[in-house]
Amino acid sequence: MDSTYIAFAPLQGYTDAVYRRAHWECVGGVDEYYTPFVRIEKGEVRRKGLRDTDPERNAGVPTVPQVIARDGDEFARLCDALQGQGWERIDLNMGCPFPMQVKAGRGSGLLQHPERVEEIFKEMQRRPEVVSSVKMRLGQESEEEGMRVMPIVNEMPLIHVTLHPRLGRQQYKGVADKEAFLRFAEVCRHPMVYNGDVLELRIENGELRIGADSVESTKLKGVMIGRGLLARPWMLSDKEPHEVIKGMHAIVYRHATETLCGDSQILSRLHAFWEYLDIPHKQKKAIMKATTLPRYREAVAVYNSTAGQP
Repeated sequence: MDSTYIAFAPLQGYTDAVYRRAHWECVGGVDEYYTPFVRIEKGEVRRKGLRDTDPERNAGVPTVPQVIARDGDEFARLCDALQGQGWERIDLNMGCPFPMQVKAGRGSGLLQHPERVEEIFKEMQRRPEVVSSVKMRLGQESEEEGMRVMPIVNEMPLIHVTLHPRLGRQQYKGVADKEAFLRFAEVCRHPMVYNGDVLELRIENGELRIGADSVESTKLKGVMIGRGLLARPWMLSDKEPHEVIKGMHAIVYRHATETLCGDSQILSRLHAFWEYLDIPHKQKKAIMKATTLPRYREAVAVYNSTAGQP
């Protein structure tokens, strides 16, 4: 692996534009931040998703808008909306395992419909000005589903394929199958990005080491990290964890208190910031249980006063 591409995976309700900017400004080390997927809702492109992809909100942050679609028509409408905002780089989600999306034939559910993947491929061909990538799973119910769509994926004009080596029906249970990732890499013509259970990352002698394991392939472009970076946002730097948390929290807190109304709305957003963080349980519990802003600020002050102490 000559160079290592690092992407921050999206997670609905957590990695919005404010969070992405906070991480970029306080930590960095990420090549691209992917937005939570933009989707069709009640027959229209969801406005909340387009607010998050507003170029002004993402100015200066290396951002990739992600879409989730069930067929060529939905994909075309989503691309039209994003291109209307000025985007020329789009990622297609074919890996979301959430039942509501799967039942609608989106995310990992799309892998069960090669003919619809073919429709999306044709739409990509109609948009040569757009730089595209795909994020996918092994399949929804079986690995064979993913393998069946690979001939189509291989023909798509993609800069890379991100693979989370679990089945959709597993959601996040079990262990990511690194051997399955390598099987897909053997048949994929595009550079590959590894995603799944990346809680510790090292590059040693050209090998990507995830925890105690290595993932080695000539097609390996890099890695996409989601929950691992939410838990340890300092992972890609040598900064002290409490310094990163304090800096990022200041940005998220300021935005929440300036744009949201009432303790309930504000705390809902702020609690999401702490939910995945790898900090002492007692301190996190006090922060998450706070039901008013004064109590919240008090709990955060306690964390700040003790963080980093031996």
